[in-house]
Amino acid sequence: MRNALCGAATEDSSAAAPSVVMGRGYGDDLRSPSERGGGMGLFDGLRRGREAQFDSGDASTNAIELTKRRAQISLTKQGAATGHLRVNLSWRMRTSDFGGSQRESLLRHPFRALKPPEVVGHSQSMVNVDLDLGCLYELQDGSKGVVQPLGGYFGDTNAAPYVKLSGDDRFGSASGETMYINLDHRDSIKRLLVFVYIYDQTPAFDRAHAIVTLYPSNGPRVEIHLDERQPQARSCAVVMIEKVKNEIIVRREAKFVYGFQAELDRLYGWGLQWGRGYKTKVDR
Repeated sequence: MRNALCGAATEDSSAAAPSVVMGRGYGDDLRSPSERGGGMGLFDGLRRGREAQFDSGDASTNAIELTKRRAQISLTKQGAATGHLRVNLSWRMRTSDFGGSQRESLLRHPFRALKPPEVVGHSQSMVNVDLDLGCLYELQDGSKGVVQPLGGYFGDTNAAPYVKLSGDDRFGSASGETMYINLDHRDSIKRLLVFVYIYDQTPAFDRAHAIVTLYPSNGPRVEIHLDERQPQARSCAVVMIEKVKNEIIVRREAKFVYGFQAELDRLYGWGLQWGRGYKTKVDR
């Protein structure tokens, strides 16, 4: 088994490694006792009289890229607030990290210095990288929790929390990691925070070109590129999906933190209790 991670996170300390929610298991009511008690539509679509345009890169890709300037979209106005919303995480490594014989002499090819680093697929033999996709959820009835590979909290699409992770990709395969959100139960959903974290002893985000892509039931896919230079970051809140005035809004977050799930929890006020977690060793 891989090494167990550090101790449980508390309200006053940051987790130094990926964490799991404390409790009997998935589906627990994690509220405190006091809480238990007895065409495409765009959000903020007009600016100075003109329709806002999203950065889409190559038009042939049929994709919308959410950026700092154009950070959100309404799935309701797009006619895509029903069915299963597929969320995919994929990542690749930059060749500049590998060095050695892969680099050609700049004396022979001086103009190569002007080209950006190439991004290529990677294998376990190149680098040991393990990015995990997760989701903090809060439902309209007040129940809260997490869907993530660590701890085996894979979720369910036909019952609460209506979010399910398809599996854990530890080697960055072409398909990456995929999560499904059942928007037919959108009236039961208050907010969902999709996040990515780096498992123990893996390179930082600045070495991996990670992309989270949302595939709605209708319209173009939505991309969030995690390409900011954050060499010390271990986790990233990628996108918030929430119900706002009867609309399902997708909003880019792209907030990098130095801790793990407990720090994201505090940043967004989820109020869960986190403990140590680990993964069992697998063979390719």
